[in-house]
Amino acid sequence: MTTTTTTPPATATAPPPAVVRLRKVTKEYAGGVRALDGIDLHVERGELLAIAGPSGSGKSTLLHIVGTLDQPTTGSVEIAGHDVAALADRRLSALRARHIGFVFQAFHLVPGVGALENVAEGLLYSGLPRARRRELAADALARVGLADRMKHRPHELSGGQKQRVAIARAVVGEPDLLLADEPTGALDSKSGETVMELLRDLNAQGTTIAVITHDTQIAQGLPRQVRIRDGRIAADTALGKVAA
Repeated sequence: MTTTTTTPPATATAPPPAVVRLRKVTKEYAGGVRALDGIDLHVERGELLAIAGPSGSGKSTLLHIVGTLDQPTTGSVEIAGHDVAALADRRLSALRARHIGFVFQAFHLVPGVGALENVAEGLLYSGLPRARRRELAADALARVGLADRMKHRPHELSGGQKQRVAIARAVVGEPDLLLADEPTGALDSKSGETVMELLRDLNAQGTTIAVITHDTQIAQGLPRQVRIRDGRIAADTALGKVAA
């Protein structure tokens, strides 16, 4: 007697949600000033893009919305599949800590402690024990080429090294999205090139990165460019949309 074994059909796995999904987002301030006007933006996992525009274009407001540091006046914002509007303040803070890493032009390092502790600070709300936070921080510093600078305090580091510490702090928790706000703005050209090359390397390893910049040359060097003008998306190379 022959027994026939039936293999069950493979279960289709749903694709992961987009890292960023904005629909019809507006942001208005007192006096009727509309900083964002109907923004639709989708960022998929693994992308490396520039959000570019001159001062007053709305790109900083967009950064705050995507980073959940501010709420839109109208429209919807989803980060890693989470509807931001549905989250209470505590859960929103947890979303930000778990899913988003920030790199700022001014570094924002703690002056009195070494690079290792500065990076470990990025895991402060992770619930991990201190020894494990320091271990992960050491790994992150090694990833950005600063394994030999772990005990150095900010005043003992160059501008480029400070920014690399800030990047290590931003990625130590393996966030879904890294937001880099003018990451080369305070650096000389050589250090700026080094930082951009590091961001490309991190992206090649799987990190989704959005670089907010007014520098046209930096924007043009990235695979996707989203250009903001007067609170609207004037160009998005992912959509084949070009500025008029």
